Amino acid sequence: VQLQACGGGLVQAGAALRLSCAASGLTFKSYHMGWFRQAPGKEREFVAAISWGGSITYYADSVKGRFTVSRDNAKNTVDLQMNSLKPEDTAVYYCAALLGAVLTRKTYEYDYWGQGTQVTVSS
Repeated sequence: VQLQACGGGLVQAGAALRLSCAASGLTFKSYHMGWFRQAPGKEREFVAAISWGGSITYYADSVKGRFTVSRDNAKNTVDLQMNSLKPEDTAVYYCAALLGAVLTRKTYEYDYWGQGTQVTVSS
């Protein structure tokens, strides 16, 4: 299984970025997908998640209203549109896949992880 995240970069506060994660080696449409992030010196934290069919989405309170998660099961991709970025959004962003009945925010529930993509927001 491979999850390849891309789209990170260095932007100014208020800008937007779109992250994308391409999945291979798994039956993508059967997996819930999540985005997490980890800032230096901090634990990995939940950002957003989307159910296997795309009908259910969860967001962390810190990103609600600014970030949007979406997926394309035909292309085996999951995206994270990030608007109105803030310096506190600076982190390495990871996509993850979960095979299970219940969509969750819990890091340890996810089965597979991508390598991460760096997002840096300057003030």
